[in-house]
Amino acid sequence: METPKVFESEYRFCLILWEHEPIKSSELVALCKERLGWKPTTTYTVIKRLSDRGVLKNENTIVSALVTKDEVQAAQIDEMMEKTFENSLPAFIAAFTKHQKMSEKDIDAVQELIDRYRKGEQ
Repeated sequence: METPKVFESEYRFCLILWEHEPIKSSELVALCKERLGWKPTTTYTVIKRLSDRGVLKNENTIVSALVTKDEVQAAQIDEMMEKTFENSLPAFIAAFTKHQKMSEKDIDAVQELIDRYRKGEQ
């Protein structure tokens, strides 16, 4: 099953949901007002929209996610890689390192990931 698309403001909402789920919709409304400055109608609209797309479920006013944070992040990365870098990891890394300073610790961590991947230890 393909992970449903989650847009930026919906992602910020999902971060709150993932942190507190399962949660009553009224409590979610209060958290979204506090953290995102949303009106109750905005939160209920997002709950409905994400429910319709299969991102979450709202049963008896209890809201819980149907997709994980990792799944949403992976789908977003896949989309960005395809659209922006034509699925080329080297092109992404070249663009990233051109505009972001990497510490020795970051470089070591990336090298460790590459070494584990080569050994089949993903």
